[in-house]
Amino acid sequence: MDDGVDGAPAQQDSSDATNAAPSSARRLEEEGDIAADYVEELLDISDLDGDIDIEVRNGRTYVSVIAAEGDDRLRDLVGRDGKGLEALQELARLAVLSATGVRSRLVLDIAGHRADRSTQLEGIAQEAIDSVRGDGEPVHLKPMGAYERKVVHDVISEAGLVSASEGEGPRRHVVVSAGE
Repeated sequence: MDDGVDGAPAQQDSSDATNAAPSSARRLEEEGDIAADYVEELLDISDLDGDIDIEVRNGRTYVSVIAAEGDDRLRDLVGRDGKGLEALQELARLAVLSATGVRSRLVLDIAGHRADRSTQLEGIAQEAIDSVRGDGEPVHLKPMGAYERKVVHDVISEAGLVSASEGEGPRRHVVVSAGE
């Protein structure tokens, strides 16, 4: 925000604040549409079927590809340990960047993989919480991607404990502790 007179923050016009929220929501919806078009084209090329759902929540766009009942072929796109899904998410983000000039934080899910993984991560976080509460010693979790670490951090925070990410690159992991 620009400084006003004598270095004090300038007052923002209330109409600017009201217009910012709808503009942001429209931008996120546009991101979802662009990403969905990209993913739909990929599915067509791959001769795969799936319904695409776009949702905006918590300031982020979520694009989900839902498999038809009994069709497990979409799971092949997820890949081992979700690596294929991560790559496709980055490609969808690049498609948004190319179309809008703005870097996207959209989240792509295929065949419910992220939802299933979130449930697993909540269990892992709960085990760490129980361990820290039991003996007071910090717990180092296995390395995981940024989105997975965020899920764990949220669970730890809700439990009233402290978590931090440590390490670099593929060794980046969450450490859970009781705090000070």
